[in-house]
This record gives sequence, structure tokens and C-alpha cells, in this order.
Amino acid sequence: VQLVESGGGLVQAGGSLRLSCAASGFTFNNYAIGWFRQAPGKEREGVSCIGSSDGGTYYADSVKGRFTISSDNAKNTVYLQMNSLKPEDTAVYYCAADLTVRFCFGRSSVHFDYWGQGTQVTVSS
Repeated sequence: VQLVESGGGLVQAGGSLRLSCAASGFTFNNYAIGWFRQAPGKEREGVSCIGSSDGGTYYADSVKGRFTISSDNAKNTVYLQMNSLKPEDTAVYYCAADLTVRFCFGRSSVHFDYWGQGTQVTVSS
């Protein structure tokens, strides 16, 4: 199983970025894939998640209304569209896969066994 993130970068506050998580090594119809982030000196935080069963999604309160998670099964890729970015969104963003379930409800970082290498998102004020 391999997860490769891309799309991070430097953006001004109020701007947008789209992160991609390209997945390989497993059947892309049986998963929960989450986005997590970790800022310097802070604990890792769950940002969003999507499950393959019905496309059900989860968002942290801090990103609701600004971030949108989606999946393209034909491309084996999960996206995180981030709009109205704030300096507090600055972090390394990771995607992770839980291949034991097809939903996000009740899942936390400990349930995700496979992780990408991360992509840096920096939002300047």
C-alpha cells in the first residue's frame, strides 16, 4: 500500500489549495481515507475523512465550510479542496488509509494503518 500526497505549498490567507492523495496497492473500493495535519509543537489533528461505502464524509469543526474532501475512484485518488485558508491551517498534511472499514464514523488516527509522507501547507497572513 502506498499513499503519495501532493499539492501543498505557500499561499496567502484567503487563498486556496487542492491536495491530492494518490493511492496504490489496494482495491480502491474498500477504504476509509483521512486527511490529518500536524503543526510544529502541536498534536496531530484529524481534518477530514471519506469512506468508500457511500462517500460519507467527516470534517473537523475548524475546517467545516472551507474544506471539501472527494474521491475519484477511476484515478485512485482522494482530494482535499481547501478554500479560505487561514494562517492557523499551516501544517504538514498527511493522508492515511484504513482498509478495514468503508466508513469514517468512529474512526480516529489509531485506526489508520497506512500513511503518506506528508505535504507542507503554509498560509501567510
